Amino acid sequence: MLSKMPQTTPYSSKFNPSTYSNSHSHRQPVEENYGGLHYRDNKLVSGSLEALIQLLVPTVDYYPDRSYIFTFLLSSRLFLHPFELIAKLSCFIQQKRIREIAPKIVQLLTEWTETFPYDFRDERMMRSLKEMTHRLAFGDELSRRAMQRLIQRLLRKLTTLGQYEESLATSSAAAAAMDRPLALKSKQQLVRREECVLNLCDDPFVFAQQLTHIEMERLSYIGPEEFVQAFAQKRPSDNHKSFFSKRKVSNLEAYVEWFNRLSYLIATEICMPVKKKHRARVLEFFIDVAQECFNIGNFNSLMAIITGMNMNPVSRLKKTWNKVNTDKFDILHQMDPSSNFYSYRTALRGATQRSSTAHTSQEMIVIPFFSLFIKDIYFLNEGCVNRLPNGHINFEKFWELAKQVSEFLSWRQVICPFERDRKTLQYLISTPVFSEDELQLTSYESEGPENNLERDMRRSLRSECFFENPCLRH
Repeated sequence: MLSKMPQTTPYSSKFNPSTYSNSHSHRQPVEENYGGLHYRDNKLVSGSLEALIQLLVPTVDYYPDRSYIFTFLLSSRLFLHPFELIAKLSCFIQQKRIREIAPKIVQLLTEWTETFPYDFRDERMMRSLKEMTHRLAFGDELSRRAMQRLIQRLLRKLTTLGQYEESLATSSAAAAAMDRPLALKSKQQLVRREECVLNLCDDPFVFAQQLTHIEMERLSYIGPEEFVQAFAQKRPSDNHKSFFSKRKVSNLEAYVEWFNRLSYLIATEICMPVKKKHRARVLEFFIDVAQECFNIGNFNSLMAIITGMNMNPVSRLKKTWNKVNTDKFDILHQMDPSSNFYSYRTALRGATQRSSTAHTSQEMIVIPFFSLFIKDIYFLNEGCVNRLPNGHINFEKFWELAKQVSEFLSWRQVICPFERDRKTLQYLISTPVFSEDELQLTSYESEGPENNLERDMRRSLRSECFFENPCLRH
């Protein structure tokens, strides 16, 4: 009986690092097996896929805790598609007394649809959900009504997601049109682009706040399952390539594209001014913005700004950098990649601790450096997908992956407390940016080539890009 088995760890402690520590190494751990599930010291560590699925199914005297539900729903998609999982669940449930467990089935499906609503964009998933609703209608009128409300909430979420993705597509199309080679852009666009960012917003704190608005909005739409599906769809073996080949991970991709856009925007704004004192002023402004992002806990924008400054067209502007106050350079070392980004990871832990004891919404903000976060998730996915020698799924690795993603969900749900500045937000999202070649040529026009290689490169770029913007030439 499931009720006799050791229970999975409670939600409040499911990702406690002590769970995986070796603090009891002085004694032999207690190993136990129950119907295809393996426990160590009363903690689930592995199991067959079928046994793990059955552990998800409620009975009259058993309901899986939230930690197990989240962890299995997140990671099981490495081995089977969600629509296959819900079909298996349906088969298991059919063998139970529906009337007696109907409220528990509703609760399980509520947790699934609330945490992983994007799974139900698949028509097969929605069809299975409606079939379960129909089956529950014969068991309990209250459960039938609860299922109807569940589906209504789910449809509202999916509608909001669709509207968001449509707005992203519109913005991307507009940005692509604006980011054509400058030779193809109209003079009207070029004149408008000459306006310096400082004319729009000269307060680094306000500017950092607007960056945080964009970051938090885009984070809020990333589904936890995207962190698994982004890698599952690229896996070449075991038929995993076909699992999510048609499944979108567009919100995650859009967030990565935003980072790239912001980096190029920073580089564009620094390279644009003709006079080096103006370039230095813009450079100092963005260093101040980076500091404010660090103070807020917005590490993704911070790294995007530093990345823009480290791009060759900006970093080679020695005369410009010489005019910048060197006392401000400390923030640029906070994201030093040495020792696996030790400085950043230390700062992130501090921000996470501040968030856990926060008294205000502003103190709760944690926006990780997303590319590094994705890299960490990738390696956890690699550990999850490898079965143990006995064919069991390594559930200890599932816990580790769920710990990282669960922490992300806590960051994602924070509401941005800052006042919106419509003009600055519009600028950040839609103003055109230079391509890599355009940046390089602009840089050479600002501070001339220093060697033959750079002179040859400038000559080549001049032949490819026919700038008509007077601010790009002395």
